[in-house]
Amino acid sequence: MLRWLLALLFLANLLMFVVVQGVFGPLPSAGGREPQHLDRQVHPELVKVRPISPEEAADQAVVGGPAPSAAVQAAPLAQ
Repeated sequence: MLRWLLALLFLANLLMFVVVQGVFGPLPSAGGREPQHLDRQVHPELVKVRPISPEEAADQAVVGGPAPSAAVQAAPLAQ
């Protein structure tokens, strides 16, 4: 049983070595094969920076500040 397990692990390692060497083609993580998509994704001329209004800032978390208290009212349960 152990002999078959070792043989299977050896074959799996051999297969991964062959894949990493590029026998079946480049890996997807090897880089962008279609860089034109990246060029079309980012249009810096269309990005506008504007300050947010106080109404919009109410939903933003303050980094390093205290956690906001929940707007929940508590009352004892009636028996």
